[in-house]
Amino acid sequence: MKIYIDGKFFDEKTAKVSVFDHGLLYGDGVFEGIRAYNGRVFKLAEHIERLFSSAGAILLKIPMSREQLMKAVVLACRRNKLRDGYIRLIITRGMGSLGLNPYTCKRPSVIIIADKIQLYPAEYYKRGLDLITVPTARNLHSALNPAIKSLNYLNNILAKIEAINGGCEEAIMLNAQGFVAECTGDNIFLVKGGHLSTPPLSAGALHGITRSVVMELARDSGMGVSEPDVTRYDLFNADECFLTGTGAEIIAVVKVDGRIIGNGTPGPVTRQLITQYRELTKGSGEPIFD
Repeated sequence: MKIYIDGKFFDEKTAKVSVFDHGLLYGDGVFEGIRAYNGRVFKLAEHIERLFSSAGAILLKIPMSREQLMKAVVLACRRNKLRDGYIRLIITRGMGSLGLNPYTCKRPSVIIIADKIQLYPAEYYKRGLDLITVPTARNLHSALNPAIKSLNYLNNILAKIEAINGGCEEAIMLNAQGFVAECTGDNIFLVKGGHLSTPPLSAGALHGITRSVVMELARDSGMGVSEPDVTRYDLFNADECFLTGTGAEIIAVVKVDGRIIGNGTPGPVTRQLITQYRELTKGSGEPIFD
């Protein structure tokens, strides 16, 4: 595997960052997870735009333009002969002092890893996930805004630990008001009476690229789509529930906090959206190979 670091490619074993990089020392940086399907990078422009939004929010100046970054992502895929896979695009604050001051970092670093990913075991895509609600709450907007896709993922990691310790692959995170925000790495949706709902961004949900695609697919199919405040009660009484994310794509949820959702199997709306999503990804995106 070839890793892109600041304009050059390195072998996997020789790709390195400095121990003084503030991305390592303090989680000072931002990232994107991007998918490639059938020789195309899916929704690349949207991912790059979200990356720049995250970077702008923490006053991190990306040392490349949007167009240059898009070309670098495609090149990383091409160098790794990647037709179907996962790209991790990382911007760190760069090398600096051992103090917190980000202005000691002279130049941010750009890292691109183009590889494979399997977020959940394959059997879960057939039978669905069991979720539990965990004590760790989603970050406050007044602290580290959940809209910022930063390198500091401890909030999510703590919730993931609680899920695994509770015997589940994934966890539901609530916000400080007790409303459902999202899961540790995915957005959450519910279907009730043929209507699709997902927590609003103001609840602490990430502005998910796959989230937006699914909402658009549902509307195009004639479904009603809304973003109300969602409670655990709403999830318990949903006809269907599923998660969305770049790595996860779309995966059904069949149990929440011990309550069976619907009939305990992936529902018809979920299955239909999965089909539509797969069709869309087959021929959509930025071409990797000429």
